[in-house]
Amino acid sequence: MKFKWLIAGLIVIAVSGLAAFKTIERKVIRRNLFRSKPVGELYLIVDKSDYELKVYDAEGWYATYPVVFGNKDLSDKLIEGDRRTPEGTFKILSKRPHQKWHKMLMLDYPTPESWAKFKERKAKGIIPQSAKIGGGIAIHGTWPHDELVVDDFTNWTNGCVALKNEDLDELDGIVDIGTKVIIQR
Repeated sequence: MKFKWLIAGLIVIAVSGLAAFKTIERKVIRRNLFRSKPVGELYLIVDKSDYELKVYDAEGWYATYPVVFGNKDLSDKLIEGDRRTPEGTFKILSKRPHQKWHKMLMLDYPTPESWAKFKERKAKGIIPQSAKIGGGIAIHGTWPHDELVVDDFTNWTNGCVALKNEDLDELDGIVDIGTKVIIQR
């Protein structure tokens, strides 16, 4: 009798493990199979609701990478320190290696659009008059050997967009400084 319970327990553990693997399995890069390289000018759309960064070129969709953000609250950034990822249209300002997070693709946050939203929220009393807008938003990698945070949707950054390091290497190889980045929910 104890043997049957042991077998039943092992089956439950095995099925649970396979279910967890299925979650991880679907968080992989998807690419247009008909093109080996992007064509023409690129732009990126980061969809916070779907946890995806999509690459588009002159011919349309090219690739999709899984990403994570800062706060579990996926709404627009309000103030410095809220760990939310800002929404809007940005550009890549610089590309550089980073000691902790592999590489950084720095964005031009805050933009004039970001400042306008920030000032409007202050005027409406949504945020304190003493609040600051923040800055230093980037697309970057993960800690070394910690890419599981992307697969299991762990939002851990201070408001940045984080990819797996190997995906970031690929993205870094195809985007240029000045590439448009649209972050939306």
